[in-house]
Amino acid sequence: MTFEALGLNEDIVTAISYMGFEKATPIQEKAIPKIIDGKDLIACAQTGTGKTAAFILPVMHKIMASPSKKLNTLIVVPVRELAIQIDQQIEAFSYGTGITSLAIYGGGKGEDWGQEKRALSQGCDIVIATPGKLISHMNMGYVDFSELQHLILDEADRMLDIGFHEDIIKITKALPKNRQSLMFSATMPPKIRKLAKDILNNPDEISIAISKPAAGVLQASYLVHDHQKIRLIDRLISDKPEYESIIIFASTKKDVSETVRFLKKANVPVEGISSNLDQSERNDVMRRFRNKKFRVLVATDVISRGIDIKGINLVINYNVPKDAEDYVHRIGRTARADSTGVAITLINEDDMYAFSKIERLIEKEVIKIPPFPELGEGPTWREPNKHRAKGKSKGNYRGKRRHHGRSSI
Repeated sequence: MTFEALGLNEDIVTAISYMGFEKATPIQEKAIPKIIDGKDLIACAQTGTGKTAAFILPVMHKIMASPSKKLNTLIVVPVRELAIQIDQQIEAFSYGTGITSLAIYGGGKGEDWGQEKRALSQGCDIVIATPGKLISHMNMGYVDFSELQHLILDEADRMLDIGFHEDIIKITKALPKNRQSLMFSATMPPKIRKLAKDILNNPDEISIAISKPAAGVLQASYLVHDHQKIRLIDRLISDKPEYESIIIFASTKKDVSETVRFLKKANVPVEGISSNLDQSERNDVMRRFRNKKFRVLVATDVISRGIDIKGINLVINYNVPKDAEDYVHRIGRTARADSTGVAITLINEDDMYAFSKIERLIEKEVIKIPPFPELGEGPTWREPNKHRAKGKSKGNYRGKRRHHGRSSI
């Protein structure tokens, strides 16, 4: 279905067409009419399905139909990177509409506070905020929510995982009761349904492909010892010169630093991003990566959710994420929308149990490949016991051997 057929404002449709978008994704097709009709909504959609536009576009449509000088829409997100991204998308979608927006998050410059205060007290169409920074402003007593029409919680499951439940409740209690509330989440655990019951009013529900990688992601894994990982990554990257944009996810800042250092010595155009960088430095790295100023980005999970970078050819998991859901979000950086991409995970012996949980979640067995011969032998895949005795460690495996041929990935 086209965006015009969904009934969106003509200026918004024009802005979308300038960006090269013609047809709505399934989540957009289902959510936009409900939001325009004023329904509260709880929507579950995997990363890369276009869910950000699914709530931004109809809210912009409603703002243009009934403009206000005060704050109209509050979008609450778990991390600063997502706040910045949504603000950038609003800027693109609102070209020629006059709609204003501002991202409010911790870690910015001191002079940002005055601009944030003006937006929250004197008016701004849309504010995108992290909970902690927003509450800091609320505690000062000048935030004006009196004419707020829309509350949107994006990546709601992630906010609860981080521990923002009390902050979310505090924020919602300060808002007008007569508002439209929308909740978007990549997963739908019981705690999300409970939160929805607390803050949404008789919501409609949409669910699109819960917790499954996009069909366009070609998944594979290598069975390796830790000392083989960096050299394997170097080989994978050098074997694929046509891959212009590659993300390597590592679980620790140490692994990020060591991987960046090794790849730079191998003359690979690479940068790293972790909490070691301040926000302006992180923004600069992300901007240059989007603009293809370097080929490989090594990062912690700070960018695994919600960050929309087009044209990622390859995602490499240096470590197996301990949370199976995080695997879906990591590899969701590639194969966005209808594109294709490759996701490779490096599995050591200690990570086999964690990866087996990922396979159960995605309901798919991922091909397992030994290292390249010059790197030496890797560990042998061993299936976790389906029924472990009480008190046995999660790393207890039965010795079933599997033989896998080499893949062309």
